[in-house]
Amino acid sequence: MLEFMYKNQRYFHHEHFQKPHHSHNSARGSMGANSKDTREIKIVRKVLDVNDTIAHQNRELFREKGVYVINVMSSPGSGKTAILVETLSHIAEKIRCAVIVGDICTSNDADRLAGFGAPIVQVNTDAFGGDCHLAAHVIKTAVNSFNLDDIDLLIVENIGNLVCPAEFDVGENLRIVVLSVTEGEDKPLKYPLMFRVCDAALLNKIDLLPYLDYDKEAAVQNILKVNPQMPVFGISAKTQEGFDAWIEWLKQKIHG
Repeated sequence: MLEFMYKNQRYFHHEHFQKPHHSHNSARGSMGANSKDTREIKIVRKVLDVNDTIAHQNRELFREKGVYVINVMSSPGSGKTAILVETLSHIAEKIRCAVIVGDICTSNDADRLAGFGAPIVQVNTDAFGGDCHLAAHVIKTAVNSFNLDDIDLLIVENIGNLVCPAEFDVGENLRIVVLSVTEGEDKPLKYPLMFRVCDAALLNKIDLLPYLDYDKEAAVQNILKVNPQMPVFGISAKTQEGFDAWIEWLKQKIHG
């Protein structure tokens, strides 16, 4: 099975994707530089408009093919990949899955996810300066490697970052944010957009709570301050504590 998976696993660098210019300043007015007295103001269309258009195209394609898409986001080291390994081990036998993995360099995470019968595409952004997120056009290109008729669930493991990925719709049905107990309780307050746009939070590594000076309830309350309706699942990818509730919730979302 592992040998079969590697034959179906593909790796891409960012030069394979036609990438529109990206600036973190989504929309600005600009003034002519030839004269300090100029009063002309040019309104520049929001850079994200192009991304949103492609995301809409992706969403229509996924809807037509009956593919449910989740976008999993977090800071580096929160345990996204470990969570996805355990998630696939729970669902891959009954739900036909595929995975797109985003990283600046290496195929380490894709290698860890291999072996569950799910085709995997690894996207590396190092050749284009190390983009900090996956955008809709990247997903559009990556899914060409899959036969969407054979997929029920597409998992996007986004690049580790609590800022940029939250800004880019990729055509997903569901956004998941992972926060680990080895990070500060105030992360939801420091990075509110991520927690505002996501549909659920996974508080990972709770097996470490006895050994840390970490206030779990404060972390949960900070999440709810930003997004009062967000379900929060305390889990451990290492011990699988809390996984039953997370997997049951995910299955309900997939099956609608």
